[in-house]
Amino acid sequence: MGFGRATLIEAIGSVVFAVVILGPATWAAINPARYRGAVFMQDAFAGSVHWGQVPGYLIGEVVGGLRGASGRTQVGTASQRSDVLKKLINSADTLVTDALAGVAAAHPGLAVDVENRVILRAGGPQAGKVGLVSGGGSGHEPLHGGFVGYGMLDAACPGEVFTSPVPDQMLLATRAVNGGAGVLHVVKNYTGDVLNFQLAAELADDEDIEVASVIVNDDVAVEDSLYTAGRRGVGATVFVEKIAGALAEAGADLAAVAAVAREVNERSRSFGVALSPCITPAAGKPTFELDDSEIELGIGIHGEPGRHRGPMRPARELAAVALDAIAADIPLDGDLLVMVNGMGGTPLLELYVMYREVASCIGARGGRIARNLVGNYITSLEMQGFSVTVCGLTAALTRLWDAPVDTPALRWGR
Repeated sequence: MGFGRATLIEAIGSVVFAVVILGPATWAAINPARYRGAVFMQDAFAGSVHWGQVPGYLIGEVVGGLRGASGRTQVGTASQRSDVLKKLINSADTLVTDALAGVAAAHPGLAVDVENRVILRAGGPQAGKVGLVSGGGSGHEPLHGGFVGYGMLDAACPGEVFTSPVPDQMLLATRAVNGGAGVLHVVKNYTGDVLNFQLAAELADDEDIEVASVIVNDDVAVEDSLYTAGRRGVGATVFVEKIAGALAEAGADLAAVAAVAREVNERSRSFGVALSPCITPAAGKPTFELDDSEIELGIGIHGEPGRHRGPMRPARELAAVALDAIAADIPLDGDLLVMVNGMGGTPLLELYVMYREVASCIGARGGRIARNLVGNYITSLEMQGFSVTVCGLTAALTRLWDAPVDTPALRWGR
């Protein structure tokens, strides 16, 4: 039997329908490649798949969509607790735009383009100033929109929950913040984000806008995650945006702003721990499985697996695990900038317990925490857990960190 063109078109259409429509509606993530498809490929090839390879990424997306559409796999079977979807939303379809409208209402100092999904500093581009643009999937608030303002970002592009924004958003933001001195793209190392920002930069170059890109890849938990080549970009993104933003505010040129952003990334490392999964609104189910007594060590911010699972343990032991992993990559001595970050569902009471243990571990290694952040800065919806990010400071980086900042989520010195 021949395989006619019409049959081929129908087959492709069925796959696209499964991936784009049925998969997200029935599975544990908006983008099937980000979880089930990738897990399938990891299992099938014994963990040998590197998700920087686009063909593998696409295969995972197709498999994830088809498996999600078929409803074959049960999510949450490891634990019988009740994971009931209770969220303060009108509908999953309008969640991002409704939230953007709320940002606009709450922060009149920002210019929010709800239709095109771009958050900008009010007043337009500043002549002669390097513009900073970042972005990524929604669900990580306050990253990135909460860091738009004086001394940090000029624009942020939110995608759907846990899904990269599209190049059109990034290009619009790049145009809007271009004051003639060029634009820096701060990009977390996830395949979709990297590819889409790269395309946006190429389109901006066609319009004679100079763009430099910095890839943030500070997560020490895994070398190649489910859908990244190399390490994931997590907490150091906040440090990069603050310090590079301060230098841009001071009038430095694009090369200097990009260089300090890369320096901060190189001097920073992160490690995260999940106590529970989160529930994406479109799926209404947990993004991964954990027994009531289990935790995931080295978790990603979308629920990607980390190094291993193990039993729950005291805060001091979790701090030691995280800092042992970080110390294997960078020295924990001298002056340090340290962030103990909540994943969205961890009470501040518990984060301060974690900070105490982190500070104790660092002190025992000869380090001094010169600056710190404790709270929710890069989250994963309502996931319970924490991450630790450490950056080795210099006198110049400390001055830039201390420089005035005025954003919805970070504010001092003005």
